Amino acid sequence: MISFGISLTAILVTLAIYFLSKKLYQRFPTPVTIPLLIGTTLMIVILTVSGIPYETYMVGGKWIEQLLGPAVVALAFPLYKHRTVLKTYFFPLTVGVTFGAFLGVISGAQLSKLLGIEEMLIYSIMPKSVTTPVAMEVAQVLGGIPALAAIFVMIAGIGGVVLGPFLLKLFNINHVIGKGVGLGSAAHAIGTSRALEYGELEGAISSVSMTLSAIIVSLLGPVMFYLLL
Repeated sequence: MISFGISLTAILVTLAIYFLSKKLYQRFPTPVTIPLLIGTTLMIVILTVSGIPYETYMVGGKWIEQLLGPAVVALAFPLYKHRTVLKTYFFPLTVGVTFGAFLGVISGAQLSKLLGIEEMLIYSIMPKSVTTPVAMEVAQVLGGIPALAAIFVMIAGIGGVVLGPFLLKLFNINHVIGKGVGLGSAAHAIGTSRALEYGELEGAISSVSMTLSAIIVSLLGPVMFYLLL
């Protein structure tokens, strides 16, 4: 009964924070007010101030986490709807995502080495630019810590969504392919949700980019690991 109460409380509090964050974003739509960033920050503050352990929160939080899979699968709808356009741009999509996947792994590994970060953390950082389930598996294969990989994925996703619109504007990237590939390959599912705000086609391209990036990193991650470290 106590476990049920904790689960229900965790779910209700999380949902309340998300909807409040979403209302704030609708009123002040800027990269720094995205619901995920504000909601995550508020959740961390609440847990820290109240002294509630993360493990206790996850008694209920894990049920929300289970929705990640269906949410990713739901991205297949705009993908199917714009399949003709995606076939037309298959080559630039593949080249762009491949480059983005390699850059994501290389940047994480090389910058970490320059900062003198220990190897186990580097192994957890390398798959930061792919979706969480894939990143955790790749990190485990490389000898990293899956839980840390999930955190780095979230940081990369939030960073990509916050800085992405600014960089797209700075470099005058207006084409749907550029926006979709950039956000999908660098910020995975979080970036795809942001790409959908630009348009359904951008969201579909971002979804493809996220998927291709996950495949490339999962297949070539161990190879790049031995080449880079």
